[in-house]
Amino acid sequence: MNPLTQRPVRVRFAPSPTGYLHVGGARTALYNYLFAKKNNGKFILRVEDTDLARSTDQSLKMVIEDLKWLGLDWDEGPDSVTLNDQGDLGPYRQSQRLSVYKEHAFKLLKEDKAYYCFMTDQELEEQRENFLAAGRAPHVDSPYKTWTLEQAQAELLKGRKGALRFKTEGLKKNYIFNDLVRSRVDFPSDMVGDFVILRSDGMPVYNFCNVIDDYLMKISHVLRAEEHLPNTLRQLMLYEAFGWEAPEFGHLSLILDEDRKKLSKRKGATSCHEFKNEGYLPEALNNFVALLGWSDPSGEEILSLEKMISNFSLERLNSAGAVFDPVKLKWMNSQYLKTYSDDDLFKLLGPYFKSENINVILPADKQAQAIKALRTTFETLQEGALAFRVLDNQFFEIEFDSNEVMSWESSPPVVLTWAQELSHSDHEYLTEALFLEIQEKVKNQTGAKGKFLFMALRVAVLGKPHGLELKLIVPLISKQALILRAEKVLGKYVKS
Repeated sequence: MNPLTQRPVRVRFAPSPTGYLHVGGARTALYNYLFAKKNNGKFILRVEDTDLARSTDQSLKMVIEDLKWLGLDWDEGPDSVTLNDQGDLGPYRQSQRLSVYKEHAFKLLKEDKAYYCFMTDQELEEQRENFLAAGRAPHVDSPYKTWTLEQAQAELLKGRKGALRFKTEGLKKNYIFNDLVRSRVDFPSDMVGDFVILRSDGMPVYNFCNVIDDYLMKISHVLRAEEHLPNTLRQLMLYEAFGWEAPEFGHLSLILDEDRKKLSKRKGATSCHEFKNEGYLPEALNNFVALLGWSDPSGEEILSLEKMISNFSLERLNSAGAVFDPVKLKWMNSQYLKTYSDDDLFKLLGPYFKSENINVILPADKQAQAIKALRTTFETLQEGALAFRVLDNQFFEIEFDSNEVMSWESSPPVVLTWAQELSHSDHEYLTEALFLEIQEKVKNQTGAKGKFLFMALRVAVLGKPHGLELKLIVPLISKQALILRAEKVLGKYVKS
């Protein structure tokens, strides 16, 4: 319940489904979700799909997939599987509400608050250029706004196409509202001229649809991106025309790139789906985007969804732009990875092994051991999968840095003795103790020690003289795979 108006809290996330959910949309959805849950309200998913050419069922499923991955479940809206409406105030897809919009548009028309305008695109452009040349605001001054409804209908019967415009002439001078994020906002009414509410093809426009839907769906608060702030004036005019109470508006700060410009795809902004593919955890992404414009009163940065719900308040939303820092996102993801057990983390890596074509064939008792050895080397699940390439022979390559090490006189004998000792072992996998035992035998038989021993063994196992501790990695690679690696090194550096 909203303590000021005593209206039940009902908020909505209203994406235009043209692809996967962008990080900015994810933040808007998250803030609405947190606000609803904090206030025992309802979180509604409404689909703005009047752009029929771009808004498809497949695109809607892509948005839904991302919302479900983030764990932002809605109380009303399209079912996540069937897309059928769940809730009493639908339809929740604007493409299915056209008759509702037309009914309300004609109500304004009959009350002389709207009119048919038959101006062509060319006439509109010429008028705009003339106004600009005269130093005037380029508002539409339609010769049809004084026509009677009967005159307009006569033209329509002749087959003439006309858009329906809302009359702004004679409205109050200023529209003032208290923005939940940026306090008082003062709009002069002459900022806009007569604007279209139904296009000549009968399709409603964004501002008109939003007012109708928000009112009929009993939306109490509209939390949306800052770029929608200018739309509020038109919407307040429409609320006034219908005699309806407007919801409370809050316009969220911009998300900026490192150059403090609006985040764009060109500068690396990605969809939630791409973050998922790159191996970010949903709880880390939720945590990260929550802090792009909001701060927890505790000052903590690692926050569970439950804690964010408990501590969320509109008063802590910041109107200043928030910089998207990919380095911090990766760090935050690494903090969440640390909360997973070795066994659970190995299971999470499974799909990434598959997508990266990495064959990780380990006995069950060695899976957690592998995670323990490698988990400090990665910050995302994708990086984690790539870290496991060290265990897959198809990725074994002898790097350039190995050339110097293998030019040492002691190195070929070290690798050869290593391979021979491996072949004498009865174990499919060495333990750490067995590895150290064989390493000692190689040292005694070849006389190599220090870097002459360790670097040559690293080349034999890793294909490079530096890297992970061998006592941790060797027990994770089968004896046969280790022998094949050593033979590959010997084949490159030892002349037969």
